[in-house]
Amino acid sequence: MSLAAQGDFVLRIEDIDQTRARPQWETQIYDDLAWLGIRWAQPVMRQSDRLDTYAKALDTLWEQGLLYECRCTRADIAAATSAPQEGAPLLGPDGVIYPGTCRGKHQQTTKRPVDAVLRLNMAQALHQTSQNTSQPNPLSFHEALHPDHRGVVKANGPHMLRNVGDIVLARRDMGTSYHLSVVLDDATQGITDVVRGADLFDATIIHVILQKILGLPTPTYHHHRLIRDENGKRLAKRDDARAISLFRKEGIMPTEIRSITMD
Repeated sequence: MSLAAQGDFVLRIEDIDQTRARPQWETQIYDDLAWLGIRWAQPVMRQSDRLDTYAKALDTLWEQGLLYECRCTRADIAAATSAPQEGAPLLGPDGVIYPGTCRGKHQQTTKRPVDAVLRLNMAQALHQTSQNTSQPNPLSFHEALHPDHRGVVKANGPHMLRNVGDIVLARRDMGTSYHLSVVLDDATQGITDVVRGADLFDATIIHVILQKILGLPTPTYHHHRLIRDENGKRLAKRDDARAISLFRKEGIMPTEIRSITMD
């Protein structure tokens, strides 16, 4: 797709979670992509080299009053969302929707706390987004591949508050989050088209609102079907699901793998 558009295919190693990063998995990614006939621009960006960039963005959001510290444990959140009066817990792109327990609870300091969980105040972010644009619905993106959602995908404020909530933008153990990192990386690399698995489709609207409040462009998104094993399990090396290398050993051709994801 990138070659047809006379563009560059850019590969990025998203390794901010070092507990899930393994050199052999990275090597396998390179090998599998090469076998599929995919060539990528050099050098390859590595997220673990960009922690200072993510920290600066967090400082900016903190100074704008868009973040707050969250001291809830997973047990606290589970207890708050499973109370009888709350009904069944609502699930969003990141799991259970955070009930807002710590929002406005702790005194906001001038300097952003480090080694802390920081959440985006979604209501404040929506307010800022509405103030910074003349568009009637700024929370939208173009989906070019997903079979069920091709075209312009939109979300409004009530949807973001109810179905997304105050997402985590900095985890205590890594100082950032996937959502913040990929938004900043896409902008730094000048990404115009993002190609990724359909499992990330629901998270895209999170990336759109981050792009809006950080003043960054929104790429076109292409969410492809996932490769699954014979039991329907999503391919993921971290849990030893069926890897592309196993398909290769069985004589399946690269064109067949590409058709699985792009049809």
